[in-house]
Amino acid sequence: MSPRRVVVLGYGMAGSRLADEIRRRDPAGERVALTVLGAESHPAYNRVLLSAVVAGTMRAETVRLHDEDWAERHHVDLRTSITATRIDRGLRRVELSDGSTVDYDALVIATGASPWLPPVEGLEQGDDVVAFRSLDDCARILEAAKLGAPVAVLGGGLLGLEAARGLAGRGNLVTVVHPASHVMERQLDAGAAGVLVKSLTKLGVTFRLGVGAARYLPGDGLKLDDGSHIPADLVVVCTGVRAETALAEEAGLSVDRGILVDDALRTSDGRIHALGDCVRHPGTISGLVQPAWEQAAVLADLLTGTDSAARYRGTAPVTRLKARDIDLAAIGDHEADGEVLSFADPERGRYAKLVVRDDRVAGAILLGLPDSAAMITQLHDRGIPVPEDRLSVLFGRALPAGAAPASSPADLPASALICRCNSVTKGRLVEAWRAGATDVPALAEATRATTGCGSCRDTVCAVADWLVAQ
Repeated sequence: MSPRRVVVLGYGMAGSRLADEIRRRDPAGERVALTVLGAESHPAYNRVLLSAVVAGTMRAETVRLHDEDWAERHHVDLRTSITATRIDRGLRRVELSDGSTVDYDALVIATGASPWLPPVEGLEQGDDVVAFRSLDDCARILEAAKLGAPVAVLGGGLLGLEAARGLAGRGNLVTVVHPASHVMERQLDAGAAGVLVKSLTKLGVTFRLGVGAARYLPGDGLKLDDGSHIPADLVVVCTGVRAETALAEEAGLSVDRGILVDDALRTSDGRIHALGDCVRHPGTISGLVQPAWEQAAVLADLLTGTDSAARYRGTAPVTRLKARDIDLAAIGDHEADGEVLSFADPERGRYAKLVVRDDRVAGAILLGLPDSAAMITQLHDRGIPVPEDRLSVLFGRALPAGAAPASSPADLPASALICRCNSVTKGRLVEAWRAGATDVPALAEATRATTGCGSCRDTVCAVADWLVAQ
């Protein structure tokens, strides 16, 4: 029997992860003949870590998810610098930008999302205006951001703040312009946002909140809608993204602010699936890596026949700000009903809010409290009852079974979740170590720990150090 022809449109984080998951289940390609199409010329890379490239703490090559010969080793027909131009559902064929075609038995759309530029007069992508989304955008930003040059960052969301911190650390004069009354309004309450702004201000970032850009004057700067002006040799745009759905719409698939999918990641055509930032699923929050990881695992089970009952039920959100000298985690729904405990120490950059409902963590915001973040994340992920001493939990001092601080690897049980993005436990790291993965890069290769949002790297290093000492 011939292997099933699976074609993946997109070689970003979702598409590349799906390819990895398929080959984990079908290493030799006996069940699935896999073709992956990527618009960019680069091997797949971790988009979540691009702010670290801008900051100079990581090199472009270190954020790659695959090396140059990955496709050959894993029996994947990988085609880069190429896009799909049309899906012929009747013939089950995809037309490509180079004039060729590829036939499929199952098609997966993983086209991601495109940056959105606000309708500001004079604001057009160019050498001095960069919508921050790709590895090439990093290179353009670093080329334009000369030492000491004034930079305006449009958008005070997660990516905008990461970019601003990175550029300020490089010596640029950075101003964040954000139309809402506080930054990261989707993830933080006003109290946490205020503490975060105070911390970033100490690190060299200036903020203009509650105002928007009205006009961009190249060589001069930004005029804001309150009539004021800020200098800017470079504008970095981080104002959100829009799901890339044009191909799906043209093919007649159901689309509503994203490609509509069910729990099997099926579109309105049963032979076509979709995952990642291009989809709309009731349990998905766009812009986070973990939903795409979980969707990829489910879809790989289905496409390889490993588990025909696999379903994606949604992802509980955990958001981390990846900015040097800032430790921030936003977990679940911080506006949920329930018991609420909070603490603020703006001068020291610390803020904590914990919402407990039915003795479980419903939501939390932890800033400048890494032990608290590690403990509460484990309580949330594993559904562990919150200890009665809520205040000790808030400050990371309670030690319920399975929820010890990540800073003490010896105290963690084998079931403790170390890498949330990839569901890697301490026990899995120990197994990989004993199998020969005896340093952090090898552990990452064997388990994928650290290859998601990157926030677990310090904990993985601590576990590795502990294993060396055994």
